[in-house]
Amino acid sequence: MTDAASLISEPRPKSPAGCIATSIVRVLLGLLFLVFGLNGFLNFMPAPKDLPPDVIVVTTGLMKGGYMTVVAGTEVLVAILLLINRFVPLALALLAPIVVGILTFHIAIALASIVPGVVVLLMELYLAWAYRGAFRPMLQSKVSPGLN
Repeated sequence: MTDAASLISEPRPKSPAGCIATSIVRVLLGLLFLVFGLNGFLNFMPAPKDLPPDVIVVTTGLMKGGYMTVVAGTEVLVAILLLINRFVPLALALLAPIVVGILTFHIAIALASIVPGVVVLLMELYLAWAYRGAFRPMLQSKVSPGLN
């Protein structure tokens, strides 16, 4: 009888250039979310003065509801995990809904400024691909509970 582990081939070792590129993207994404996560608490980057009224209404509602505090805290946690290179797949999984929220916001309200959101999406997808082996068990169509 074959077990599931024997069906999964061993991953090929990454080239040095691939490891360097992955590290660079991981650190850049970590720094980006550290800055914007800390800004959520410290407000050291003022909001632009010419924001459309729709953006102000949505942002104010999210801030009053406490949603932006949770997002900022998650961003800081994810950034630290990415920067110290620990629990990277978990960090990417926590970051995915934030990236979707960023893109949804820009598509629905501020399409002109979507480029940074797309860059963040591409960085997230690149890292998810680079760490795809860690996501493989989570993407199985049928699993049974218990110790594996």
